[in-house]
Amino acid sequence: MRAAYRTDLHRPLDPDLAVYGAYWNRGVACNPAAIHAKARELAPHIRGVWAVSSRHRDRMPPGVPYVIEGSRPYWRAMATATYLVNNSSFPGGFTKRPGQRYLQTHHGTPLKTMGLDQRAYPELARKADFGKILAHVGQWDFSLSANPHSTEVWDRVYPGSYQRLDLGYPRNDAYFTATAEDIAKIRAELGIHEGQIALLHAPTHRDYREGFVPDLDPERLARELGPEYVVLVRAHYFYGRSAEVGGGSTPTGRVRDVTAHPRVEELCLAADALITDYSSLVFDYACLDRPIVVHASDWDTYRTTRGTYFDPLSGRPGDTPGAVTATSDELVEVFRTGEWRSPASAALRTAFRERFCPYDDGNAAERVVRRFFAVPFAPPSR
Repeated sequence: MRAAYRTDLHRPLDPDLAVYGAYWNRGVACNPAAIHAKARELAPHIRGVWAVSSRHRDRMPPGVPYVIEGSRPYWRAMATATYLVNNSSFPGGFTKRPGQRYLQTHHGTPLKTMGLDQRAYPELARKADFGKILAHVGQWDFSLSANPHSTEVWDRVYPGSYQRLDLGYPRNDAYFTATAEDIAKIRAELGIHEGQIALLHAPTHRDYREGFVPDLDPERLARELGPEYVVLVRAHYFYGRSAEVGGGSTPTGRVRDVTAHPRVEELCLAADALITDYSSLVFDYACLDRPIVVHASDWDTYRTTRGTYFDPLSGRPGDTPGAVTATSDELVEVFRTGEWRSPASAALRTAFRERFCPYDDGNAAERVVRRFFAVPFAPPSR
């Protein structure tokens, strides 16, 4: 396979071939998915193919071309594609050729430490190969940012000669373009009845513990709040395709495990409020200008073991996106009293959006496609 790959490296680059990847080859998702979709519209001559692992090939939508990680077609595509787009990294260690253009989209705004900043945290540093990280950064031609904070962090923790694209996150376009009919359809598919309030609970993973251990009992939350509420539980993708929410309190019938849902953007569109902790999803959800509750009981442990760039529990405008709770009782009270959608919470959310969503307007994918694939803007019609 390697010998064949070395031979392919001497083949001419295909000027119309793009290879996409997301979340370490888990399938069509995130910014690369939005870029792929927009490229098919604005640059139909570009043939997009996805790199996916054999374990996740069942995630591939019908009709979307893909190659299996490590296969002969994979290495041929990596050797001859002119365009490479990923939100993490391509597998196997490929040789970047002159003429290839690599866009690193990233997959979230950094709250937790990333890249070289992880050297200060022994448990993280032990697991990381910073030489490989820097070698990977050396392959990038472009680095996408969702906001000035991200650009500042990427520049420091991923030092390189790439060009910065301060254009917003293409995956967030859906929050500006979805219609009321689109949202109603998604909610119906999730079993959310008309008039019900849907709460999306989406905590991030913890480096210091194994497995998905939610900070709240979703069944208890649904029972305490009553039949007006539905709780959607989304475990981090590191924990597999199920949140295993059935082992808690007596089932209410109003808790949905949506971990396996293919598009987190649809879950956000369906939700009336987000309950999260340190997940980067909070920055995306803020685009919707809907209530956010920061629920976390392990802040001291998390920031000590992982490191963070600011304190989302501080209550400071720009750092905190809404109401803050640390216990299940406090969380229930926030919803019972209406604090979750109070003017004070809305004011915090406004400041948060101004800081972290300045480029998101529904047109990020078009800006990225035109810049990366060199697609000219159409002249204005007379």
